[in-house]
Amino acid sequence: MTSARRELVHTRQIDLRFYARDDDLFEVEGSLMDTKSHPFLRQIAKEEMWPGTALHHIVVTLVIDENVRVHDARAQMCATPFEVCQGAEQTLAPLVGLSMGSGWNRRVRELLGGKASCTHIVELLGPMATTAYQGLATRRLAAINDPANEAQR
Repeated sequence: MTSARRELVHTRQIDLRFYARDDDLFEVEGSLMDTKSHPFLRQIAKEEMWPGTALHHIVVTLVIDENVRVHDARAQMCATPFEVCQGAEQTLAPLVGLSMGSGWNRRVRELLGGKASCTHIVELLGPMATTAYQGLATRRLAAINDPANEAQR
């Protein structure tokens, strides 16, 4: 295979984190940031964006319990290419009460797909569910491995 010179044009950073809270609930936080490596003129914009300036910077936080049921859902649209995107912060209420179990991704697309929310928020919610399961794994394994829970094994 021959090696061709390449130049970085676009970076998408996705950061997923899981937090235990002091009220026996948990938070899953997903962040998505898009940047360009060169000056970039957005659609309908009058001025170029400088390299490294966030085109998208979106933070989604879900508050869940140990059964992965959503208690609260919120989004912060820290940087967006269009003003209309800011409205997506108010679209996550339908997630409250849902379980992040089987069918989560399908249900998220049904509730938030299309014009109902933001494509990037919907993209984050899938890996946020797997992050929740990984975050709860040590707690669940400790319960399974407890000799008092022999019947559960």
